[in-house]
Order: sequence, then structure tokens, then C-alpha cells
Amino acid sequence: MVTLDQIRAFVAVAEELHFGRAAARLRMTQPPLSRHIQKLERAVGVTLLERDNRRVVLTDAGRGFLEDARRMLSLVDTAGDRARRIAGGAAGTVRLGFTAVSAISMLGALLRRLSEELPDIDVLLHERVTDGQVEGLLRGELDLGLARPPFDVATLDSRVVFREALCAAVPEGHPLARLGRPLTPGDFAGLPVIGYHPGQARYFHELTVRFLANAHPRIEQQVHQILTAVLLVAAGRGVALVPASARSLGIEGIAFCDLVRGGGDPLHEGAAGEPVELHVIWDRNSTNPALARVLELLPDREA
Repeated sequence: MVTLDQIRAFVAVAEELHFGRAAARLRMTQPPLSRHIQKLERAVGVTLLERDNRRVVLTDAGRGFLEDARRMLSLVDTAGDRARRIAGGAAGTVRLGFTAVSAISMLGALLRRLSEELPDIDVLLHERVTDGQVEGLLRGELDLGLARPPFDVATLDSRVVFREALCAAVPEGHPLARLGRPLTPGDFAGLPVIGYHPGQARYFHELTVRFLANAHPRIEQQVHQILTAVLLVAAGRGVALVPASARSLGIEGIAFCDLVRGGGDPLHEGAAGEPVELHVIWDRNSTNPALARVLELLPDREA
């Protein structure tokens, strides 16, 4: 069996081409150094060094073995350093779940910051709706998620990392788009509205129901994702309430309108009422050291 001590002994002799100098470099005497070389040659099965009383010369096999031996020692040194960096959270892997709209609002900025400040942490991306992210965290498939509430607070920790306005997406040329003012709940009375599934898209379902509670619109579709709602609006199937970041989806044939709850109170970032929140969620029992370092770089919008 080849040992690291034998490899280090061989590299020292091969570089010094002198047993005395190699022994001094390794802070050992010549007899054990010679035994390391002999055991290495027996293990490899070839002569690596030609030596007599006057000189030490590498054989062709020895020159080839020297290249590999140097790589092995370098790998051992860097492996130890990497292990220490992983234990300290400066290196490693974080598996991040996200939704399409969360990607628009902050994923790009987050990935750029991680690349700049924690370049040795690999971020593996998984596009999943919120329920899929929660399941992934509980099964150990994800380390972190960018998702919408509510969450199981018994096992998951969360905090707000982004807030934005709720707005209306309407087809271009729609009467609501021509009003030229922020829309009130009453403006949606009797109109076809694309709603959200109460189970699979609970957060936006509740935001929509709460805003339109007294408007009595016609809910004609219930979708799971913001992107689907916006595409249906573009197809003329109704209007929808969406987060302001949906404006960046770049889908043609849509106008976006601001909202007011009533009494002129706008639905804007930080307003009392129902701003749209994006949370970062993680398993509070996670043992991934890199997760803690990533969380340190995330914004905190709880206040």
C-alpha cells in the first residue's frame, strides 16, 4: 500500500536528487527515508530512482510518477483547506428553491452578491412553487427557498426579504386601463377575474379575495402561478391581481394599473394592509454551514 509519507519522501528525493538533502528537508534521518523509497518502489512495482554512492537519477517511470505524486500532495493540501472552509461555511453547496416571479424580484441580485462575496459556495437552483419548496426543505432536498407564506412554523424558519405593491394586470385597451387612475375594489364589480387556487396558490388567493371582498367579480379561472395568470390576461380571458414585479415579465398586450383600497390609500411597498411579501424559508434544524453564511447576505425586511 502506498502511503502519503512514502509519496512525500519520494518527491523530496526526486527534487533534491540527494538523500542527505532530502532527509534534512523532511527533518528525518537517511535510513527511514531510504526505507520509504524502497517500500514505495515495491508497492508500485517499478524502479523510480537509480542511485549509487555518487548520484541519484530519476528513471523514466520515476519522472512520470513525480508528476502524479505532486498532484496527489497538492490535492491533499487543498482538500484539507476546502474541508475547513466548508466547516466554516465559506465553501460548499446551497440548494435554492424559487418561483418564477421571485426570480424576477430578487434572484438575479442575490446570485450576483453570492458570486462576489461567497464565490466558493455553489448555488444549485430548483424552480418550484411554494408548496414544492416546503416539501423539498422537509425532505432535505433543498436548503433554502424564496417563497410566499404561510409556512409550517413548527419546522421552518422564515423572514421577509422583499416587499412590493399589488397591482392589476388588464388587457391593453380594457376599460379599466383607460380610467387613468388607480383602481378601487368597486371597479372590478361584475368583471371576469382570473383568481388563484386556494390550496396551491393560497397566498395570492387570499390577497385577491381580501381586496375584492365587496366587489362581487366573476372568478372564471383559478391558476397556480402568477405567470399563468398574466398569460391568460394577455389572451383576453379576464383581469388579475399580481405583484408589481410581474411588470418585468415583458408579456405583450397587457397594461398594469395601481390599486387603492378605498379612501385613496394606495397599495404600495411598506403600506399598511396587504403589501406582497416574499420570504426566505429554511429548515431550522439544518446542519449545512454554508446556509448560515448565505442567510447573512440576505436582506431583512421584517421591520
